[in-house]
Amino acid sequence: MNWEDSTKDKMLNLQLPTDPRWVDIASMNLGEILVDHAYCEQKAASSCISLILKYPDLDQLVDTLTPVVAEEWAHFERVMDQLRKRNIPFGWPRKDEYVIRLAKFVKKGGNRMQQLTEQLLMNALIEARSCERFKLLWKNLQDEELKKFYYELMVSEAGHYVNFLELARHYQDEEKVNVRWKEWLACEAKIMSELELRDDRVH
Repeated sequence: MNWEDSTKDKMLNLQLPTDPRWVDIASMNLGEILVDHAYCEQKAASSCISLILKYPDLDQLVDTLTPVVAEEWAHFERVMDQLRKRNIPFGWPRKDEYVIRLAKFVKKGGNRMQQLTEQLLMNALIEARSCERFKLLWKNLQDEELKKFYYELMVSEAGHYVNFLELARHYQDEEKVNVRWKEWLACEAKIMSELELRDDRVH
């Protein structure tokens, strides 16, 4: 039985669990993982700000995502603290092939709420995968401080995942959202199966 079939606990509806080899190689290159993680948190905060600026008339979206912005930026600061404590330079942003490929799956056109749904579902998926990877780091790292750190962030990312899905179902017909969510999950699984296994990326 291969590792996909043997992994029954597919967290947060993800269709393809992370290859278990990832956490082994990532644990040997934690500096690069932390740098990439810092940029992921920065981009997550920016994404929420962009949604607020694009949909300022949607009160529930603004009220839900405003604290998420603060949480994501606090995560960025916490990752930076970890980098500084370990004397790891921040460095330059990296090309995020995972997000680039997800963005290509966004449906073009449609009305304003349909466009919003696409963005919310993509964000939910990124949070779900981040949560799954943080769970692997929490369970497998030897560094006790980082284990605690990634447990706390895993819990937070799970909450953000729920926020995005609930917003999508609030502003769009729930049945339509669920159908589209399944399409997003299938797309993400295909992307994950094709991406190179890297030790310097969170995704």
